[in-house]
Amino acid sequence: MPDDAVFPFGQKMQQVVQVDRTPKKVFILGVYGSAVHARWLDAQGQTRVHALAVASEPEIFWRGENAAEIIARIHIPPKLGTLIPAGQSSNGPSGRALDSLFLEPLGCSRGDVWLCDMVPHACLNPRQQQAIAEHYQPVAQPVTAGHGLPQATIPPVPHSFADDARRQEIFREIEAAQPRLIILLGDQPIRWFLSFYREERRLADFGQCPADYGRVHECRIQGQLHRVLPLVHPRQAGGLSSHSTTWKTRHSLWIAQRAQEIRREYLAG
Repeated sequence: MPDDAVFPFGQKMQQVVQVDRTPKKVFILGVYGSAVHARWLDAQGQTRVHALAVASEPEIFWRGENAAEIIARIHIPPKLGTLIPAGQSSNGPSGRALDSLFLEPLGCSRGDVWLCDMVPHACLNPRQQQAIAEHYQPVAQPVTAGHGLPQATIPPVPHSFADDARRQEIFREIEAAQPRLIILLGDQPIRWFLSFYREERRLADFGQCPADYGRVHECRIQGQLHRVLPLVHPRQAGGLSSHSTTWKTRHSLWIAQRAQEIRREYLAG
């Protein structure tokens, strides 16, 4: 993680990882961390940016709690306007979808799971990069240095989500978690982690038939036998932003037809 990366208006990027390091029933591997998003209003109260990343999420797979309090602590020069919380769909949607569409069907709470992202910090997607370049970076230039605003330096979404060193770190977290089940969220954890231990490189490789979705598979990871459950990312399951209706439907069927069976067989007790 870049040591000095900062968001627009100066909040330092934080590493976001599992805090409770005791053994858990389930280990969940996601992609990269999210951010707290604010709506940026100009001095006249008009919207400049509907959802601008301004701080690291306070916990991994954050559910959007206390967004207003987090944003209120961020200083913005009055001549540049104000920050208010962005819409609910911008703060914590994946965390809420994880709870309702993954954990609850499996009979789990947050206390039962160890959460991990391959990239354990926020990254900027192309839309955020464009918003910052068009609206924030011009006011952070030296000509307006009197505002005291630093350049935004949060890294973009990477092309590679894990190298050998990061895979070793993830494996050590799995060892500490001692899970009964490892859940992979979407294609990227399969490609950048699981494919080094099995032949599959994406979710579709586990079967094209709808009935193939959401089955538990055995896998040896560095010599240790684990049960692995490949599922869609919460964005797909929850129909958030751009998503596939096919995968959303398959996950809904998994909730209705298979989740309870997995709960009984692997997680009960």
